[in-house]
Amino acid sequence: MISSLNADLHCHSVISDGTLTPEALAERAKAHGVELWALTDHDEVGGQQRAAAAASAQGMQYLSGVEISVTFIDQTVHIVGLGFDPDNQALQQGLRRTRGGRGQRALEMSADLEKVGIHGAYEGALKFVGNHELISRTHFARFLVESGVCRETNEVFRKYLTEGKPGYVEHRWASLKDAVRWIVEAGGVAVIAHPARYKFTATEEFALFSEFKGHGGQAVEVVTGSHTPAEYISYATMATEFGLAASRGSDFHSPLESHTDLGTLPPLPGHLTPVWELLVSRIQRLQ
Repeated sequence: MISSLNADLHCHSVISDGTLTPEALAERAKAHGVELWALTDHDEVGGQQRAAAAASAQGMQYLSGVEISVTFIDQTVHIVGLGFDPDNQALQQGLRRTRGGRGQRALEMSADLEKVGIHGAYEGALKFVGNHELISRTHFARFLVESGVCRETNEVFRKYLTEGKPGYVEHRWASLKDAVRWIVEAGGVAVIAHPARYKFTATEEFALFSEFKGHGGQAVEVVTGSHTPAEYISYATMATEFGLAASRGSDFHSPLESHTDLGTLPPLPGHLTPVWELLVSRIQRLQ
């Protein structure tokens, strides 16, 4: 395998906060030339069997995937797991606990929006939810667009649902140590997702990478939908500095909302070790 392989190892289906089924995502990935694919729904592995079967039907190689919500230095960080056993009981139990707080958080978000004159947000968000355990800010954002409060979801996140704005409710997720452990003990590789999105100082970011590596994390997303070309270079340097493999993924959610489509990212920088080179046996097992 080579760094220029068209791998897309980060996307979401209706099982978390995407708008397409695993089958439709597989079809779209294949249409855009994806050769190696992973479905990485938030805190949920319930779509893995469907995604693997759909990838096989499309003639693509597949890696199991998940994106775990973590609280680190009072911020939400996402850790992608790749190539693990989706039936691992410790992983499933950990994800179930992580999902558990979303329902109460959603009710509190709705109540906060009510204070600024936005009524029925919880019920409105539920219309967009495929799995009630995984109700999220994205579902609220879709309701705010549908109801005419905002024109698009990006505007929602500028005006609502983020820290200091109406509708924001802090939630404590899994610990970094636990998330990495669940993935590694299930036979997979842990990956820091879209690191440029986090509002860490340089010292805090160094702490994130150091602790992640210390807990057994092995890779970082270098080329991803929310990174700029300059950030590709910056996190390629971080990958080298910390001895991490590099991952590539669009973070695709929806044809109408995502600016980066499946399979359309540039290749990884050639001097990096692609994460899939650490997972060759897991890919073969899922073929």
